[in-house]
Amino acid sequence: MKFFDVRSPWFRPMWRRILVFGVTAAWSVFELVNGNPGWALLFGAAAAWLAWQFFFVFDQAD
Repeated sequence: MKFFDVRSPWFRPMWRRILVFGVTAAWSVFELVNGNPGWALLFGAAAAWLAWQFFFVFDQAD
């Protein structure tokens, strides 16, 4: 089992993928608004990676 296993069956429902991505992206914006560009960059990068994994290369059959 990998630490960041986005291929987990738990992520099969679309609403879960949207929720996890949305919380991560919203937290990035929250950090940016509060003047923490380092944390905003970290969470923004995580949100971008999740978007790629969940919406572009995700395979329901896995």
